Amino acid sequence: MRVLVVEDERRLADLLAQGLREAGHLVDIRHTGTAGLLAAATGPYDAVVLDVMLPGLDGTQVCRTLREHGNHVPVLMLTARGDVPDRVAGLDAGADDYLTKPFSFDELLARLRALHRRSAGPPPSEVRAGDLLLDPARRRVFRGETEIDLSAREFDILALLMIRAGQCLTRYQILDEVWDGETDIRSNVIDVHVATLRAKVDKPFGRHAIETLRGVGYRLRSDGG
Repeated sequence: MRVLVVEDERRLADLLAQGLREAGHLVDIRHTGTAGLLAAATGPYDAVVLDVMLPGLDGTQVCRTLREHGNHVPVLMLTARGDVPDRVAGLDAGADDYLTKPFSFDELLARLRALHRRSAGPPPSEVRAGDLLLDPARRRVFRGETEIDLSAREFDILALLMIRAGQCLTRYQILDEVWDGETDIRSNVIDVHVATLRAKVDKPFGRHAIETLRGVGYRLRSDGG
């Protein structure tokens, strides 16, 4: 995900950015409401972590302005004020979720993942890359006329690669989307699953659709290999 952090406490903003980057996300930081509004309105973000108490425009005003202009980027609001009226005001302004300081960073990550899943919308009815066809609803995969039997993890990895065909996916992104952050990136579990996936969708057909970008991650060729 690409995440915008709008937080005037610079130490907290830096800590949030560091943690999000270590989890494999791209992060931009802004320290005022006005700067945050401009960034959120013009940047292609997957989520905004927005503090309520900001100099200039406060977080509630920022969120309300975004929604009034048709911007529906998921917003997770942070506040030191945990009273119900404050939470209601933020949600009424268009925030998608609310987290009261102090908070667990793991909980923040989990909430961002949930926001990202909800904003992704329903899966497409079919995904194609050349003669490789994936049916998300029935969880079936075909190479030409041949149906390929995949495990649940293999299917989810292939779906992610096919939906974003031509794009590089880092191991952190695959971990975040498929395992929901529940395994250790230092293990080789992702590489093992990709290897078995190749052995099923590429090797028997003489294809090379799943490419390794050394030191970065994986990419599926748009033409299906």
